[in-house]
Amino acid sequence: MLSSRKRAKVIQNPRCVNCHPPGDRPQQGDDGHPHQPLVVRGEGGFGAIGMHCPTCHQRANFDPGGVPGHPKWHLAPIEMAWVGKSLGEICAQIKDPSRNGGKSLDEIVHHAAEDSLVGWGWQPGAGRTPAPGTQQQFGALIKAWVESGAACPTP
Repeated sequence: MLSSRKRAKVIQNPRCVNCHPPGDRPQQGDDGHPHQPLVVRGEGGFGAIGMHCPTCHQRANFDPGGVPGHPKWHLAPIEMAWVGKSLGEICAQIKDPSRNGGKSLDEIVHHAAEDSLVGWGWQPGAGRTPAPGTQQQFGALIKAWVESGAACPTP
């Protein structure tokens, strides 16, 4: 079930949770403080008009400025907000195509194991603690969860 300690350590890690906020403002840092400067989700999670995420978040981390980067930098859909949720609630969201961007469980495995934006969590740049393990290990854990029936803990 998704309550496996190793899966939970990644899913509930700041590298993941910060980009899955319940409101319009992302979080940042290991402590999950509100994003500075003030930015908002905007259409599609890419920021407000005139202040899209790629305005500051370039194609790669900019360590001298402490700015993380990736070519597809954006927030997860609001339907995938994880902040303040139990692992059981997050698990239900992950499995629900109406809240996970229409993804099948096989697509969730691919997302966890191979999506390069997810992979950023293991290469967050200077001053940030990476997610535990590796993306390949996390993908294998998610695949094993799916293959064993994708059970969720009770919220």
